[in-house]
Order: sequence, then structure tokens, then C-alpha cells
Amino acid sequence: MSNIPPSVKGAVDADPWLTPFANELAKRRALADDWLTKFDQNEGGLTKFADSYKKYGFQIDPKDGSINYKEWAPNAVEAYLVGDFNNWDFTHKLTKDSFGNFDIHLSKGSIPHDSRVKIVLILPSGEKLYRLPAWITRATQPPKESKEVAFEARFWNPSTPYVFQNKRPIPSQSLRIYEAHIGISTPDPKIGSYKEFTQNVLPRISKLGYNTVQLMAIMEHAYYASFGYQVTNFFAISSRFGTPEDLKELIDTAHGLGITVLLDVVHSHASKNVDDGLNNFDGTDYQYFHSGGKGSHPLWDSRLFNYGKYEVLRFLLSNLKFYLDVYQFDGFRFDGVTSMLYLHHGVGAGGAFSGDYNEYLHENSAVDYEAITYLMLANDLINLVAKENSTNFVSIAEDVSGMPTLGTPRIDGGVGFDYRLAMALPDMWIKIIKEQKDEDWDLNKIVHTLTNRRYTEKAIGYCESHDQALVGDKTLAFWLMDAEMYTNMSVMSPLTPVIDRGLALHKIIRLLTHSLGGEGYLNFEGNEFGHPEWLDFPNVNNGDSYHYARRQFNLVDDDLLRYKFLYKFDSAMQHLEAKYGWLHKKGDTFISLKNEQDKVLVYEKAGLLFIFNLNPTQSFTDYRVGIETGGVYKIVLNSDIGEFGGHDRVDNDTRFFTTDFPWNNRKNFLQVYIPSRTVLVLALESS
Repeated sequence: MSNIPPSVKGAVDADPWLTPFANELAKRRALADDWLTKFDQNEGGLTKFADSYKKYGFQIDPKDGSINYKEWAPNAVEAYLVGDFNNWDFTHKLTKDSFGNFDIHLSKGSIPHDSRVKIVLILPSGEKLYRLPAWITRATQPPKESKEVAFEARFWNPSTPYVFQNKRPIPSQSLRIYEAHIGISTPDPKIGSYKEFTQNVLPRISKLGYNTVQLMAIMEHAYYASFGYQVTNFFAISSRFGTPEDLKELIDTAHGLGITVLLDVVHSHASKNVDDGLNNFDGTDYQYFHSGGKGSHPLWDSRLFNYGKYEVLRFLLSNLKFYLDVYQFDGFRFDGVTSMLYLHHGVGAGGAFSGDYNEYLHENSAVDYEAITYLMLANDLINLVAKENSTNFVSIAEDVSGMPTLGTPRIDGGVGFDYRLAMALPDMWIKIIKEQKDEDWDLNKIVHTLTNRRYTEKAIGYCESHDQALVGDKTLAFWLMDAEMYTNMSVMSPLTPVIDRGLALHKIIRLLTHSLGGEGYLNFEGNEFGHPEWLDFPNVNNGDSYHYARRQFNLVDDDLLRYKFLYKFDSAMQHLEAKYGWLHKKGDTFISLKNEQDKVLVYEKAGLLFIFNLNPTQSFTDYRVGIETGGVYKIVLNSDIGEFGGHDRVDNDTRFFTTDFPWNNRKNFLQVYIPSRTVLVLALESS
């Protein structure tokens, strides 16, 4: 151990299996640290470098109201600012410096608020390129009657900008994340708005017991059906949903409810659009992206950033700070991290990860050093800005590969993410439901998959992703009940075996995942109550219909429908975690029983006793369960009560008295009646 470089000693001490790869880890850390030194020398530090959003694009001088516009376009020889303000004439020429930056200064009021603007770049060949400014903060769709297709850049300078009222809440140690898409967050077949989300959905999220909302599809994207993953304008928020002031109000309101707000940030790739995106911005294919094949994603039909380029780092890091500062987001979920980490982008044979450390950390592995460096710098920046604001911010990596040290702090030699998504869990649940009979569920395998993660790095557990809500796939509720969801979800109709099974397993799967699957939990909106329809954005194949591009929250408000049962259970689960904190209390989980014959699973966590009976037919009377701490126990959660769509087979007022006799490697035992397909959670009432 004496030969371990000090820069990665923390990572190796936490995981000795990293010892053979210590020098490789040190090399990766040094690449990022070298950039920090460069930023210190050239820019005055990383945060000042990321303050470039205050210099590029359109800036309003707070003293005299004058306007400055700056754009980086090194291949252009001339540039002109055109728009409604000058009748699109070439009257406003920009000045170019030796770094390829164009600049122009205008007097106060020269450009009206919300008027259209473009930059015209003149290439060495004389060709004129009309482009949306790369740092534009507002881009809108042209009117339907217009023949134009591309989005239009807008000069955004409201006379009464939104002023935040509420202090940011410090993110909880137990992240309970509600993942949401503004456009679909309405029961009506239309595009929802920021204001509607603020008024109608945020109160639901708060009442349900979630403490974090993760917003998708916020960065402007020209194609609505892309789910927000083909970004065209990185500093502009989606105009479909409303104005920048509306989004600020949403985030401010969330903060007032004690809710942390995360942005689903897409820095893994960019839209190929030329007229309203970054592609070929200055007439070259290598300004922001890699040239040729290296700059194109083989499956996503999109462009790939050159993370080794100084000005690209300026653009992306500034983009992060912009959302933290201007919109007061509290962190990010980074999309497509697997694609960033490897030169093969996780595609084909390269994406078949076995878990062997050599696949990630061998000096000849297919990692993209420049992308890893960028992610390290991004996490450095997030932590520095959090410190400046006397709070903590959150960074989550969407990585399916399981790269070691991705969630290890930078100071210890890792990439620095706070969490990674536990992406194996949804796949496991879908596979089980599709391929196995209930009596064949393997408790050992289920528990192993739920708990098989790097305990030195935190994970976000979830049962199903937003992708599984899309047409062509199925959510858990659909897999369990789709044959009868349109006919038998009314309480006025008899409870059928299919619906009874679906309701019971939906609850069990969620609590199992919530309590064992990670140090945080995520739910995609609507899945908490078993949304009965898939998600399909308007496109040519469905006649541009919004019928399936919505979430029918009205279903849980209808007292005659059974969706309310799942909704209430989900809320009870979130509030119980808020009280006992099982997500963030690590190291106190003890699994005392995995009885494959009975299909009974028992474990203790955060002072609670979880008793699951997954048996489809058998209930057990006076079932003996081990427990470490003696005393009197009470039921704090019971999936079988009528309020949750159960059968009220257990009296919720029952008290359980322990016997001082060892059982299942615990000092005491108690005996319970545990009905089939039921979970009971017990807590100590007195000792």
C-alpha cells in the first residue's frame, strides 16, 4: 500500500480491490487537476471560468442598461447582428478578436424585449450563415401559420424579472425523487405549462412525501417527441411550457415547499440541427464537436462534444453554473454518462460489462479520458458553487456500466458524483414479471440484485424508468394488470384475481426497492399510482395526437377507482421513510430470513422490522421472526389494509411482544400473522 499515490489513497482505502489500478486512477485525477491549475492561471479559478455565461451571449449592463453581445465563431471572418430591431439589415457589424470571439456593444433599448435576433457569420468563402446565438436564453417555435420550421432566438429582457422569495432547502440525506416532465403533467391532451405544474403538481408531490423533483426536457429541444434528449439551445429553457420567469416561479415555489429541484442535464450529446442548434455553427463540424465519425453517436443520430477543447469546457461548465445561479436548480441528473465514459459509448460488444475492474480501469480500456475529465470538473464546479451558497447540491450519474469510483469524491480520487442510478433494478423486475410464475420468484436473487452495489458509492434505486412508460414498453402496472386495467379498476366491479395480484405486487415491489435498492429512491410521475396508459408523444405515426402525452392525475382523485389505493400506499411509504430515514442509514441492514419455500423475507433496517410474504396463496399464522431488540412492537405500515386496496386481514392495532430466545441469528423473536402477498413493517413501541 506504500506505493499508492496520495491523490487516490482515499479511493483505494475504501476499496482495496482498486490497488492494482491506483496509478491509472491517479493519471485520471491528474488530467482534471491540470485543468484546474490552467483555469487558476488563465481565468482566476474554475468558478470564474464558469461565470462566462455573464460575458457571452447578450448581457445587460446594470448601470446604464446598455447591451453587449459576444459570440465565439473562430472560422468566420465577419459577423453581423440582425433581427427585428434593425429590419434584418447588415447594419450592426461585430468586432473579432484573436481568439475567434465576435463582440458588439449597443445602447440601452436598442433591442426590444422578446424581439427576434440572429447572428450572421461570413465564412472565408463568402458564404453567409444565419445562426441562433449559441448562448441565447430564449428560443421559440415560429407561429403555425409561418412557413418557417426552425426555432427563433429571442432577446429576453423583461422589465420586471422574477425575484426569488424562498431560501433553497438543503437537500435531504434521503433523496425521495419525483421525476417529472412538464409537458405531460396534465390530464388534458395538450402541452402542460410551468404555471400549471406549479399550481397543480407541486402540491401533489409535496403531499405524497417526495422531497425532490427532477425535471426532464427543460433545455430547449426542437423535437418534442425526443423526451428532451436532442438539445438545440443549451441556455434556453423549453418555451413550449412558458417563459423563463414561469420556470423561476416553479422552482421558487418548490423551495417554499421544502422541495429540492434537480435538472436532467444533457451534456452527453447535442441535436444535429443546424438552423437552430450548435451543429456546424461556424461552418465547421469541429467547433464544439469532434470531427467526422468520432463526433457522431452511432445510435442517437446526434453530435458528440469535444471535451478536450478549452472553449467547449467553457460552454458546458458555464451552462451548469447558469442553471445553478440563474434558475436556482439544486443539482443535476447527468444523462447518458455511459455514452460519455467510453469511446464505444456503451454500444454493441463494448457495452457488455461483466464487472471486471479491467474493463473500466485498465490502461488499455476504452475509456474517454477527456469526457471523464469533464465530469470530474463538473462535479468540482457543483461543489464549489454549493459552498459559495452555503448549501449542498446533488449530482447523479445515469451510468449502466457500473464504473468503479464514479461515485467516489474527487478528493479521494474519484469522478465525484454523489449518486449513480441503480439501473439493473428495473430490468430485474420486468424480467421477473415477464418470465416467472409467482411461486418461482427467487428471493435470494432478488435480494442480491437489490443490494449488489458498491457500498462505498451511493445509488438511487427505482422500480421502472421513464423509458418503460413509453409506447413499445410497459410499466410494472401494465405488465401486472394491463389485461384488465380498462375494465376492472372500478371499486363498483368485483375485485378480480388479476387486479388483486397487481395491486399487491405493485406495493411489495416498491417497498422492497425503496428499502433495499439504494441510498435514494426515484419514481417517474404517474407510476406511483399505476398509470393505466403508456406515454406516446405526438408524432406522424399517431396523427400528432396528445392523447397519450399526458398523466391522468384525475384518476387518483376519483373515489370509485382503485388507483387511489396505490397512490395512498406510495404516500405512506414516502412519509414512513421521512420519519425513520432508512435510505441514508447505511450499515444497519440485517437480513435474517430468506425462506424460499414459504416465500417470506425478513430484515431489519433503521430500527424497523420488514416482513414480506410474497407467497401467492399461503398466509402464515404465528410466524416466528427474529428481532435483535426486545420489546413491544407495533405496525407502522401494512400493505393489506383496505385503504391500500388490501383485505384487512391483520388488525392494525395488534401489538407484538418479543420472547427472549435467539432466532435466525437475532437475540429475540416475535410471532406474526402474515397474509399472502403482504408486507408488514413493525417499529418498537416500548422496550
